[in-house]
This record gives sequence, structure tokens and C-alpha cells, in this order.
Amino acid sequence: QVQLVESGGGLVQPGGSLRLSCAASESIFSINAMGWYRQAPGKQRELAAGITSGGSTYYADSVKGRFTISRDSAKNTVYLQMSSLKPEDTAVYYCNVKPEPNSPYLEVWGQGTLVTVSS
Repeated sequence: QVQLVESGGGLVQPGGSLRLSCAASESIFSINAMGWYRQAPGKQRELAAGITSGGSTYYADSVKGRFTISRDSAKNTVYLQMSSLKPEDTAVYYCNVKPEPNSPYLEVWGQGTLVTVSS
């Protein structure tokens, strides 16, 4: 079972930037999509950004133009670069392995990292 470890969360002022990292315990990007989800207090978890095994990316409308998802296969790490942060971006951010067809992996979640946007 692959393990995911997120890091990079913290407190940032509105308009600031943060980069989240998600390190996988093994090489999985070639056959799995990866996603960054977020869950704000009292709200459902939502997909903020995703990247397929082929490199196609997806962004929720609320983060489009401000967030960038990327990966480094040599480091087995997925990143979420967040800029122009808003208070409504405050949430726990979770990294996710989304198996694609024919992948032998199961869906996996990281432990989450808290991002707080506040002055």
C-alpha cells in the first residue's frame, strides 16, 4: 500500500503564496492520477486540482489561474503551488492517489495539511 506524506501547510496572509508537497513512498505517477483535495470547516471535501498519468491537469473554477499542480517523478512528489491566496482557501488539503484503469493500486489519501489564510 503506497503511503502519502503531505507538507507545506501553514498560516499565510491574503494575497500570499504557499507550496504544498506530497511525497509518495513509491513510483506511482505513470499509472495513477494524483489529486489535491481540500475540506473547509463545515463543508464537503472538494477536488481543487488533479493531474493524470499522462500529465493532463484539472482545476476547480475557484482556484483556476491561482493554483498550479505539478509532479517530479524522480522524487515521487506532487506539488500544489498556491498564489493569490484568499481567506476562502482556508482548509485542510489532502493528497490523493486516484487509480486509473488497469492500475493495481487502491485509492489512497494522505493525512492532510492545514492551510490558513488570514491577516
